[in-house]
Amino acid sequence: MAAIPSTSTLRETHFAGLTPMARGKVRDIYDLGDQLLIVATDRLSAFDVVLPTPIPDKGRVLTQLSLFWFSQLRDVIPNHVLRSTNFPAPFATHTEELAGRSMIVRKTQPLPVECVVRGYLSGSGWKDYSATGNVCGIALPAGLRESDRLPEPLFTPASKAATGHDENISFAEAAARIGQELAERVRAVSIEIYKRAAAYAEPRGVILADTKFEFGLLPNASGNGKTDGGGELIWIDEALTPDSSRFWPAAQYTPGGPQPSFDKQYVRDYLESIRWAKTPPGPELPAEVVAATRNKYREAYRILAGHELE
Repeated sequence: MAAIPSTSTLRETHFAGLTPMARGKVRDIYDLGDQLLIVATDRLSAFDVVLPTPIPDKGRVLTQLSLFWFSQLRDVIPNHVLRSTNFPAPFATHTEELAGRSMIVRKTQPLPVECVVRGYLSGSGWKDYSATGNVCGIALPAGLRESDRLPEPLFTPASKAATGHDENISFAEAAARIGQELAERVRAVSIEIYKRAAAYAEPRGVILADTKFEFGLLPNASGNGKTDGGGELIWIDEALTPDSSRFWPAAQYTPGGPQPSFDKQYVRDYLESIRWAKTPPGPELPAEVVAATRNKYREAYRILAGHELE
């Protein structure tokens, strides 16, 4: 195996004789039978295009922060994590490359909806409200500003798109896709996770503006997680990371417009400044943009986990 760069950068996994079942925008996924190996690379996508320049440590931040939240909130709902060390053969010979950025997880049947919870009016929610006064069909008070805190957290599901943007859908549409009982269950769980995470982040100077979750059904399971789908509902994918959430520094919060955030804001601002057409291929990123973005991801981890990324 080639030596890992000192900056801990991994854009793509390549293991001799092993082919991933999928390469997502960020993660490479290997099928282990009834389990999966998920490797978070340092790839970064912007405007739905994967850029050629990786962000050092990004994959480790995503994995370690997910593991932190999965452990912190495991009493709310079971999650898919089995372990993040002791990789099975033939991956055991690639431990250096996998360390810190990989998880062995249970295989599930993923639900065909994204479970989004919004505590603040931002992003596509703000666009929807500006046009209709609603967010995903939910009526809101008149006169709200961009980035205002909402009276109560909103569950606003979205469709899963294989390519391009996910699309917001109503709760009724989500229930039509997965069943009324299961839709009500994921709504309740999603809002509870959001409230717990937001309450944890707030005294640490971080606002959790919104986040998205994914859930799956574990076949042939039993217990309190039983659903009308016949399997146990568990939390999958990633958990409350800067890629799946809007984290804002509370000290800089000023409603009435967009907020600074702990994510790839530097990248988006740079791409807008060079008037990139937002179509493949993406441009290489300058070193200063890479460094600033890396620092934001690491800062988010340090504040939320309570220590530096090791």
